[in-house]
Amino acid sequence: MTVTTKIRRQGGAAVVTIPPAILKMMQLEVGDQLSLEMLNGDLVVKPLRGLKKRYKLSELLEGNDIVSGLNAELAWAMEGDPVGHEIS
Repeated sequence: MTVTTKIRRQGGAAVVTIPPAILKMMQLEVGDQLSLEMLNGDLVVKPLRGLKKRYKLSELLEGNDIVSGLNAELAWAMEGDPVGHEIS
C-alpha cells in the first residue's frame, strides 16, 4: 500500500499526517511513540512497542472513591474467625 502525504509546518515543527487506515494496519493510536531512523537515505518509521504507558497521578486515582466505597461496604466480610476451609 502506497500513500502520498505532504510535510507541513505546525509551530516550529515539520509534521507528517498518517492516514487512519495506516494507523489501523499498524495497530497504532494517536499518542503512541515511533522511532525515526535514516536507512540508506530513506526514512524508516517503526512503532516502539513494549513501552509502558506513563500515567498521571490523576489518572491513577481515577475511580478511587468508588473502590473505597466498595471496600467499606465489604468490611464486614473481613471480620471474625474462619468457619470452613478458608486459607488464612
